[in-house]
Amino acid sequence: MATISVMSLKNKAAGSVELHDQVAAAPLNPFVIKDAVVEVMARRRQGTHKAKTRGEVTGARRKLFRQKGTGNARQGYIQAPHRRHGGIVFGPVPRDHSIKLNKKVKKMALCAVISEKIRNGQLIVLDSLKIESNKTKDLVKLLEGLKITRALVVFKEEEENFILASRNLQNVTLAHLSGLNVYDALKHEQLVVTMDALKDIEGRLLT
Repeated sequence: MATISVMSLKNKAAGSVELHDQVAAAPLNPFVIKDAVVEVMARRRQGTHKAKTRGEVTGARRKLFRQKGTGNARQGYIQAPHRRHGGIVFGPVPRDHSIKLNKKVKKMALCAVISEKIRNGQLIVLDSLKIESNKTKDLVKLLEGLKITRALVVFKEEEENFILASRNLQNVTLAHLSGLNVYDALKHEQLVVTMDALKDIEGRLLT
């Protein structure tokens, strides 16, 4: 078991929390992490790209000119792929880009990322996100005290004042624990988690 210090938003010690070694001391596996990142990014693709085929391009279907006797190369109709503004052969069509990744692999990747954050001192555990003011400048002072610069803040219970105060901060992203993924955790330098959210994440990763 690994012991992680818990801090308050006012940068005061608020106890500690224990994490299973499977979550806090997992080996770094770049291949598994890469697969998890690709899965997240592929799932986020819209897949709405579309090119018209020769059967979908607007225009008449008549032959441009007769087959023989003009001296020109023989031609069909204007939607042919080799003509300007013609249809596209084997062009992109709307599709689902998501790929399947086993749950076990996803859990391994997330454990590896969390463990690496702990080893680098980039995991910050807070007792709560409750703040009295919803002003951005007040939250900035609290984050500066904790030396939080570019962070993903993961929570279990929404705190309205914290959400309102952080909306205008470009380097702070909020995420519910159910939406935590490897890509977002890697994208941000620091991972800030509330204590109750961390225990839920641990329970999810150990099952």
